[in-house]
Amino acid sequence: MVDGPGRSVSLLAWTSARLYHQVVVLAESATDKGLAVDVERRGTLVPPDELHVWSASLERGPVLVAQLRVLLSGDERERAIRFRFERDRSRYIVGRGLLRILLGRYLGVAPADVRFEYGAFEKPRLAGGELWFNLSHSGTIALFAFSARGEVGIDVELDDADFAGERIAERFFSPAEVRALRSLPEPQQARAFLHCWTRKEAFIKARGDGLSLALDSFDVTLEPGSPAVLLRTAWSDDEPGHWRLLDLSDPGSGYVAAVAIRSERWRVITRRVPDNFNDDTLTRQEER
Repeated sequence: MVDGPGRSVSLLAWTSARLYHQVVVLAESATDKGLAVDVERRGTLVPPDELHVWSASLERGPVLVAQLRVLLSGDERERAIRFRFERDRSRYIVGRGLLRILLGRYLGVAPADVRFEYGAFEKPRLAGGELWFNLSHSGTIALFAFSARGEVGIDVELDDADFAGERIAERFFSPAEVRALRSLPEPQQARAFLHCWTRKEAFIKARGDGLSLALDSFDVTLEPGSPAVLLRTAWSDDEPGHWRLLDLSDPGSGYVAAVAIRSERWRVITRRVPDNFNDDTLTRQEER
């Protein structure tokens, strides 16, 4: 979802947000900036029965933004320059920089040694397939998901607007989802809409289908208090049984979120990148 004053809810804006997650190869490390970490204290991949989710604020000071920019490749820096507003440019740099730092920790390599390849719909993945990851952002909130077991997708949206009343559901959701949404009391529809959207987006991102998979070709739960579940897919009766969804919403932090993974059993470990982070603070988060 696109945030900010006068934000648009057109199809173009929604699909642009869905394309944010392309990633390219790192070109430089930030060792001399104090952002790289000791290789001896990294290199522990995610256990196969765990899914690690990191949350972070993209609102960082200019000094840290400049340090994180050193992590970006030439292509990423060029893309950052193309952002019209400095706010969006800084958030992009912070999100990409943090992704590289976290991946470097898991892989036991310097950020510059992380290598990516791309699927048919440009979904990034690590060359060699040691670790699967995905990221999402909305406003100042970013979520990063990491799994050693299989494909993962994550989506987050700010819980600050009522899109339920703008008939977007009727354009994108399945008939069963629209009926479920409209059967709810009106005050509950705004958040239920975001539950449905984030669960669908997480599933699409995990599959790596991009815009080729129609949002109305599968059903998810959306009712308040209901577990996040993939109920149906139009192409396979068996597919829902291979996927697990989990609601990651945090009302206190003002966002609705969900994660999807192709796995039967796993538990989520949540951590937060501190506002003033370095190697020691990240390590303490991992040891909790």
